[in-house]
Amino acid sequence: MKLQRKNRLRALSLGAIAVSGALALTACGSDDNGDGGKASGGSSASANSSIKCDDAKGQLLADGSSAQKNAIDAWVKQFSQACKVQINYKGAGSGAGVTSFNQGQIAFAGSDSALKPEEVTASKKICSGGQGIDLPMVGGPIALGYNVPGVDNLVLDAPTIAKIFDSKITNWNDAAIKKLNPGAKLPDLKIQAFHRSEDSGTTDNFTKYLIATTPDNWKYSGGKAWQAKGGQAASGSAGVAQGVKQNSGAIGYFELSYAKDISTVSIDTGAKSPVKPSTESATADIAAAKVAGTGKDLALQLDYKTKAEGAYPITLVTYEIVCDKGNKAGTLPATKAFLRYIASEDGQKVLTENDYAPIPAEIIAKVRTTIDGLS
Repeated sequence: MKLQRKNRLRALSLGAIAVSGALALTACGSDDNGDGGKASGGSSASANSSIKCDDAKGQLLADGSSAQKNAIDAWVKQFSQACKVQINYKGAGSGAGVTSFNQGQIAFAGSDSALKPEEVTASKKICSGGQGIDLPMVGGPIALGYNVPGVDNLVLDAPTIAKIFDSKITNWNDAAIKKLNPGAKLPDLKIQAFHRSEDSGTTDNFTKYLIATTPDNWKYSGGKAWQAKGGQAASGSAGVAQGVKQNSGAIGYFELSYAKDISTVSIDTGAKSPVKPSTESATADIAAAKVAGTGKDLALQLDYKTKAEGAYPITLVTYEIVCDKGNKAGTLPATKAFLRYIASEDGQKVLTENDYAPIPAEIIAKVRTTIDGLS
């Protein structure tokens, strides 16, 4: 059974990256920091056949999700070697990205949460004749990293996680943690729970998991802003990860790509075995996602309550936010070229190499169809 499950998850992961063709995205916003040019044609293929520059050059400004920052950096490195485009992606957080996008300051935004109705309304001022839409591009697990000396394989469930981050469980040798880890030598050590200090799509997805799975223990409404009392605040996923790494007794939530040299929690979902965060276990969950957006919007509904064997429940999808109509001609070539590459088969493979989960083939195909109609 274990071999069958491993093969099934591997098939899911491989299927997710088996995208073909090219994805073309347009940029919207008031910045005219590209060089202009035709939307198609005049393509100059790079040495990497998946990167077609399409006469793109100049500078491209973008901002948003810190969750995808490591992926963006890896993509930019490849893309910049092929095309004469300087891409500046700040990664200041999903909230900052959406705000900048709706102010027309950037070509595209990255967000780990789909646009809210009021944000869509605001985008209509920037997207002439259209509106902002969500296009899923990056998937991955939200890992719970911890720093507890002598504990290498920590298991937690949703109620215990909620109580830890709500300051209801404050010591690592608490009875609830002992029950989940009967063989571990849990120290008499104070828990330091780290959360994001700024508006964050990672926070939004993490708390959606708690709301869905243990509402009796997590009575907050959720959203990008952290609402629980107590704990330690840090900026960005990198800041939370650093806080965990530097403080004995710490625990925090961040994308798996930030968990280098940090132990991660296995989640007891009710399946036969606790599930560790990984590219494969996240892909298994994301593959079951349903499109919840309407029209050209492709926002996804994730299954945080999954009990499927090998499926990790705390996942997120990062969306690239663009206009369906009213794209700015000045940034069009560079934005199209870059986002076409990251959605290509080679681009999605970069995700698996950096501890992210690629978008499943069925969903990325819908993205491709939507992009064909952007204007």
